[in-house]
Amino acid sequence: MPETQAQTYESHTRMDPTFHYFLAPVALINVVLAIYNLTRHFTFVDSWLVILAIAFLVAVFKIRLYSLKVQDRVIRLEERLRLERVLSDSPARTGELSVAQLVALRFAPDGELAALVEQTLANGWDQKQIKKAIRNWQVDDFRV
Repeated sequence: MPETQAQTYESHTRMDPTFHYFLAPVALINVVLAIYNLTRHFTFVDSWLVILAIAFLVAVFKIRLYSLKVQDRVIRLEERLRLERVLSDSPARTGELSVAQLVALRFAPDGELAALVEQTLANGWDQKQIKKAIRNWQVDDFRV
């Protein structure tokens, strides 16, 4: 297995080449070409092709969003279990953390977790604030 690169706030986002460089552009270009063709030959078939092109574009993005939502649910479960383990003496308010906050906390190592949870709950931090507060990032290579 290749050695993973250290992650930071600046380097933690990932591009999925299949989605970002192929599916999304092809779907968008397909809509543009279908509309262009419709303006040149206004027929029922060309109108239907525009509708199909838009449906394809919507499907591509919905499929991506659904998979990210499933990942967020899995991360929520993993982080709740981790919080129970790491914060066994004071897990009372961890149920107040939102899914977005839990998703951001996955990058925090166990040693920083208690302080970050406390600050997040006290100050109502969002994902960006939590991620910026992490000093020693825990690598997450499985997120799509």
